[in-house]
Amino acid sequence: MDQRQEIVSRTLQTIRQIARNGVTQRPVLDQILQQLLGLAAQKDLWTGPGFAAPTGAELQARYLIEEQPDQTFALYLNVMRAGKRILPHNHTTWACVAAVEGVEHNHLYRRLDDGSRPGYAKLEQTATLPVCPGSGVALLPDEIHAVEIRDAQLIRHLHLYGRALETLSERLCFDLANDSCQRMPIGVQTRR
Repeated sequence: MDQRQEIVSRTLQTIRQIARNGVTQRPVLDQILQQLLGLAAQKDLWTGPGFAAPTGAELQARYLIEEQPDQTFALYLNVMRAGKRILPHNHTTWACVAAVEGVEHNHLYRRLDDGSRPGYAKLEQTATLPVCPGSGVALLPDEIHAVEIRDAQLIRHLHLYGRALETLSERLCFDLANDSCQRMPIGVQTRR
């Protein structure tokens, strides 16, 4: 087992222990984020040829670092370039993001409608959080955020989800201009 794998496995074991009774409240999620921030602070683990930057017209490369056999506690490294935008979306599972390098602007939203009309959604932006080294963002399953990479530099951020992205078939993405929502596709393919 190499150093990165050992450190990741140990950290995820601690996170699973924190989450043993479920992740339904912010204090538990905040403890998980603290563990992820510690992992992200070890920058040398997340650079190098194994985690190549996107090339050509690609703006994002996503790497699966580790997940449980049942596809829970899935850790990814996202490597993104300026211009990458991800529409407002929910996750249907808890999520934590911690910066290794670069700034990822997270726009947070509140849903104003009750979700009873299929395809309709009215959102209000509540905050913008610049997630940079030493900081992160934690989201409960129904919380909504959008991602924007503004700076010219490459960013590397760790994303940890309660369930693997590839299993999240009920996620919604939101169109602010048309007050609508639809199922969210997976986006870029995960590199394993």
